[in-house]
Amino acid sequence: MEPQRNAFNLGDIATSRTKILTEEEKLRLTEQNKRMVSDFQARKLESEARKHWDLFYKRNETRFFKDRHWTTREFVELLPESSETPADSVKTLLEIGCGVGNLIFPLIEDGHRDYFIYACDLSTHAVELVKQHNLYDERYMKAFNCDITTEEVFGVLGDCSLDIATLIFVLSAIHPDKFSLVIKNIFRLMRPGGTVLFRDYGLYDMAQLRFKPGHKIAENFYMRQDGTRSYYFTEDEVSSLFEAAGFETIVNSYIHRRTINPKENIDVPRIFVQGKFRKPSG
Repeated sequence: MEPQRNAFNLGDIATSRTKILTEEEKLRLTEQNKRMVSDFQARKLESEARKHWDLFYKRNETRFFKDRHWTTREFVELLPESSETPADSVKTLLEIGCGVGNLIFPLIEDGHRDYFIYACDLSTHAVELVKQHNLYDERYMKAFNCDITTEEVFGVLGDCSLDIATLIFVLSAIHPDKFSLVIKNIFRLMRPGGTVLFRDYGLYDMAQLRFKPGHKIAENFYMRQDGTRSYYFTEDEVSSLFEAAGFETIVNSYIHRRTINPKENIDVPRIFVQGKFRKPSG
């Protein structure tokens, strides 16, 4: 999960360097290994992933995540190419893991309507909340429920049907064994020259360091209190996943920033990995 509502962020700083841990932080990571999630519990979390996300959205509805008005600043690919786009050249965009629409609805509010938007999520309840939004209109968008680790998505979208796909704070919630399959599925969906916009948790992000013993499932993979899970990526790992599936890396780096919440006296460093990956035109 990304930073919560009522917090704000100070400046992204891109770098290729991994965070250097303090001795205290190294000790925290060592402590996590003393009590791991059992194999039985790990399998149960995997089999009940959809249930946990449904419960998350039933409990929080639209109140948890901030709207992502920052996406057009970080990903200019989401901006219109011109003020007048011919109707027969409208692009197609898929938000993978749309949640309650915190990316797509800010785009619409900001007037970016030069593409048809598809939005999918594992949680049936999240998709229903998207459809209940006052800006939801199937003339220019379609929300649907699917598991991107399977071929369910191809029941709605065909091969080579997308110009842009977003994968923002989504891959980390999936079991690492399925990362490659997810990226291969996305590769099939992209048109030649199509771009995937990626952002997710980086290695040694403060959220990773704060996990107590009993929450670690595997290396860099953790269970939250609510049963959802989170993985923490290295920059090289993300590039390797996309390139192995056939993508070209346009740009990929660690993003360092600070999350501030004055009401709760919070001021913490955050680490993300952000990248853009293109399906070769050939």
